[in-house]
Amino acid sequence: MKPVVALVGRPNVGKSTLFNRLTQTRDAIVADFAGLTRDRHYGNGRLGKHEFIVIDTGGFEPDAGSGIYKEMAKQTRQAVAEADVVIFVVDAREGLSAQDHDIANELRRLGKPCVLAANKAEGMHDGTKLVDFYELGFGDVHGVSAAHGQGMRDLVELALAPLNLADPDDEEDEDEVNKPIKLAVAGRPNVGKSTLINTWLGEERLVAFDMPGTTRDAISVPFERNGQRFELIDTAGLRRKGRVFEAIEKFSVVKTLQAIESANVVLLLLDATQGVTDQDAHIAGYILESGRAVVIAINKWDAVDSYQREQIQRQIETRLPFLKFASLHFISAIKRQGLGPVWQAIAQAHKSATRKMSTPVLTRLLLEAVQFQAPQRGGMFRPKLRYAHQGGMNPPVIIIHGNSLEHVTDAYKRFLEGRFRKEFDLVGTPLRIQFKSSQNPFVDKDN
Repeated sequence: MKPVVALVGRPNVGKSTLFNRLTQTRDAIVADFAGLTRDRHYGNGRLGKHEFIVIDTGGFEPDAGSGIYKEMAKQTRQAVAEADVVIFVVDAREGLSAQDHDIANELRRLGKPCVLAANKAEGMHDGTKLVDFYELGFGDVHGVSAAHGQGMRDLVELALAPLNLADPDDEEDEDEVNKPIKLAVAGRPNVGKSTLINTWLGEERLVAFDMPGTTRDAISVPFERNGQRFELIDTAGLRRKGRVFEAIEKFSVVKTLQAIESANVVLLLLDATQGVTDQDAHIAGYILESGRAVVIAINKWDAVDSYQREQIQRQIETRLPFLKFASLHFISAIKRQGLGPVWQAIAQAHKSATRKMSTPVLTRLLLEAVQFQAPQRGGMFRPKLRYAHQGGMNPPVIIIHGNSLEHVTDAYKRFLEGRFRKEFDLVGTPLRIQFKSSQNPFVDKDN
């Protein structure tokens, strides 16, 4: 089991920068803006042969009475409960604050081993500015600079020292075989993405609040169902470019688009109470462009009447016709309704996206399709389709070779796609068909 290290501190002390430094990634959004991180954010770190899990948390306000800060404090307490050791991060530049004392008291109450790290300590060679932090009662104060990488190794060694880690064995190659399926949940703000993931997990793992833009980062959560490992990715809600004003929100959009790109399957979540909007169509178009397998789920289905339900189904047909290959599900995340079929559709979409198609079967299907309906003549030439083979997976790519294939129409391409989809039962994944025409060997020869 990998040890778990939680980063805790008040807002804007550099926890996310430290998280990125320890995991050697840029997974956590970093900006000079207090309260940017809201959910628990997990990543993998390494010290020599030893691997560990790092949890980034939002700014901790133990006495927050209500609202979003109360939810963030709940997330931080949960992170501390999961951790083997806590790194309490303070700001060496700003010095000791009353909030640092509150957090120190709360950490003592929670009773986890704790290491005190004074961040932003670059250039403080004498350490006199760090003396005040001894008041917190956690022993030595370790000056570090997450932005510059100063003191990182010593900090991690100190944090892991009480755990007496044994040397890792060479046994863990099974992770390569049983890689988790990356499932990104995408949609507009406030459609219920975080609520849905919390329902799946059976705990309040993500901050779910009735306010658009609550989730700002792409949060990854490990999950296992029926022996299959998943990596659930909660993304920030995407809205129209013209309405994205804050720099923070622009970062969130980038992280969401990156999460979609890196996912194996995307669950596109729509809001039944608002219908299918232009923005839903834009998000769906981006998922299609990225080539990700997709499942459509309409949330809050219990909150609409029969007339609204009929309207939504019509809107899907008219506004998302390019996702006809995706299965459609009607759910209620809060009431846990309709979630079983969604998991079946996710598994089927992933299976379709990674389907292996043999060259003899593809070529046979191609020749049968041409015999049933030949492509239209383009000028003096009729396209000749000779053979086909698979060119990639996730999404599946079929490459067709022949002559004069530049004259194949879009309608005939759709006809071929339908034949291939039916034969290989490709549901929930885009299918890309590419044509490669043979070169005329005499094209550059003189008569």
